[in-house]
Amino acid sequence: MADHLHILIGMRPTQSLSDLMKIVKQGSSIWLNEKYFKNEKFSWQAGFGAFSYAKSDVQNVINYIKNQEKHHKLVSFQDEYLNLLNEFNIDFDARYILKSIL
Repeated sequence: MADHLHILIGMRPTQSLSDLMKIVKQGSSIWLNEKYFKNEKFSWQAGFGAFSYAKSDVQNVINYIKNQEKHHKLVSFQDEYLNLLNEFNIDFDARYILKSIL
């Protein structure tokens, strides 16, 4: 998708999600800037969203990721993200929610 990325990963309880996302964002920014963004600098927005799912839900998440382009023709990423925050009962400040880049 042009404005976001879904990553499905398995983690151990001792791993830090923040540390992992720092590595993913740094490494991918360097790679993208070296390979594709010669005329302008690519950078990720600050922050990230993360949601956990049961092992029994993994195939549903994989299917969702495979079909997200079709899905996002019906529901915008911003609307979906807000729905997930509400579904998971996550308190948030609307000032810090992702802004559309398109």
